[in-house]
Amino acid sequence: MVDSPVGGECKLTDMPSSFAIGDFSRATHLTVKTLRHYHETGLLEPAHIDPQTGYRRYTTDQIPVAQIIRRFRDLDMPLNEIQAVLSAPDVQARNDLIAAHLRRLESDLAKTQSAVASLRNLLRHSAPAADIGRRKADRVTAAAISEVVDVKDALSWYLGALGELRAALSAQRKIATGPAGGIFSNALFSHARGEATMFIPCEGTVRAIGRVTPRVVPAVELATLVHEGTHANIDLAYGSLATYVTQHALAVEGPLREYYLVGPHDTPEERAWRTEIGWPIFQTG
Repeated sequence: MVDSPVGGECKLTDMPSSFAIGDFSRATHLTVKTLRHYHETGLLEPAHIDPQTGYRRYTTDQIPVAQIIRRFRDLDMPLNEIQAVLSAPDVQARNDLIAAHLRRLESDLAKTQSAVASLRNLLRHSAPAADIGRRKADRVTAAAISEVVDVKDALSWYLGALGELRAALSAQRKIATGPAGGIFSNALFSHARGEATMFIPCEGTVRAIGRVTPRVVPAVELATLVHEGTHANIDLAYGSLATYVTQHALAVEGPLREYYLVGPHDTPEERAWRTEIGWPIFQTG
């Protein structure tokens, strides 16, 4: 679809206060390309389109709407959410949508601040000596959920899987015999997508329900390191453990493990969380 040039004429007796797309672009600080895109998505449609030339024209009444859209985009609000805000049935519904987006921004800001703090700490301080242990994880019967997941979805998947496992054990009156754990394929790290398993050791055999299935988790010898706090900086612990295993020539093929000694289910205090990372090794005594 073509547009009239900046300042181009289009005779509209019923639209005295209208702009060609170029003038509307200058008035709103939205590029012509952006305005065309908003038209195509239905977010901001022209007040009139000439059926013969295809020229778009906008009215002065659309300037405030364009300004609102521009500010929401400055806050990285997706177009579909802006559309929902503009078409909200009442003020309360509109405010709820805006508040939800602001909460996401605050969450993203908190993650950014955490990453900045972590980077500053890395630049200012040498890494403390890691307290590496070695142990054998025994063979256990467990309730488990296994799926192929993307790395970007791993945290939400982990929380959902643990919640489902705990609910299944509670419903079947099974008692957990150890901390929850995770088994992660190498592909999950090397290709950002791979099989992940969450499990909770329990007495007896759990009945399959939903995603939950019974599973025997095999024994394995591990080099271990306990990471304190959230998973935001857990890569640092992985790096320390990998360095130790490599330097001591202990590594063997096999999926990595995590054991959630203290987690969100136990306390909302993130600083109290403890995750034991396990790297498969060949024990030499």
